[in-house]
Amino acid sequence: MSEQSTTPDIPTRTAADGTAIPAVGFGTYKLKGSDGVDAVARAIDAGYRLIDSAFSYENEGTVGRAVRASSVPREELLITSKLPGRRQAYDDAVATVEESVYRSGLDHLDLYLIHWPNPRIGKYVEAYQALVDCRERGLIRHVGVSNFLPEHLDAVIEATGVTPVVNQVELHPYFPQADQRAADAERGIVTEAWSPLGRASDMLEDPVIAEIAAAHGVSPVRAILRWHVQLGVVPIPKASSPQRQADNLDLFSFELTDDEMARITGLGRPDGRTADQDPAVYEEL
Repeated sequence: MSEQSTTPDIPTRTAADGTAIPAVGFGTYKLKGSDGVDAVARAIDAGYRLIDSAFSYENEGTVGRAVRASSVPREELLITSKLPGRRQAYDDAVATVEESVYRSGLDHLDLYLIHWPNPRIGKYVEAYQALVDCRERGLIRHVGVSNFLPEHLDAVIEATGVTPVVNQVELHPYFPQADQRAADAERGIVTEAWSPLGRASDMLEDPVIAEIAAAHGVSPVRAILRWHVQLGVVPIPKASSPQRQADNLDLFSFELTDDEMARITGLGRPDGRTADQDPAVYEEL
């Protein structure tokens, strides 16, 4: 995947179909109501162009209101939502996408992802076909997935001929997902990272990360997010305060060395997941 620049500050990752994804996004989990609108609006004003939501977050209306109030042209924003596991039957999936658009108050959403594959239930392929069909209707612009393992990716690509634009997975220094990143890249899929700071209370005090951050005069948060960027991963941090939002975007004024990158990646551990959510068996409702 190549990099190009849409603004002086934020490069993009380019998927195989040419879709440009900003190199860092903004997470909205638990941002709701008027306070949530204010937080999302501040993020857009700060320079975020990739805004991440989900049907199950129950805040698509909050995100949509912030977008409609923004002076940033709509075509510069990529608004994401996600299909919950309980709505993966084809007709349910179509109705859910429609409801997401209605809730947002926008005329379309830019990215729509299947939140989890729920392989035991076995409806993720028909759900993906539903998203492809919703794309053809103009309800959404791009189709993606979240928490998909390579076999799940291959199943939807084979069934529909449409490669997901992104795969959003748990990824952070304690769980660096080298094999999954490689599988995504082989298929031309941009890897996004949810929970990019992992268990932040533990990770931000890690002595390796603290030492590397200090060497660059940045916070541990910025060092971790820069690690994501240099891996070619799109982190989706959440922050409500203006200062934190700005700090989380200021990732392009310094660069980690190859040794520093390797030391951070070396923090990976077999039990690195923040919760027991293995996509091979985990079922989201």
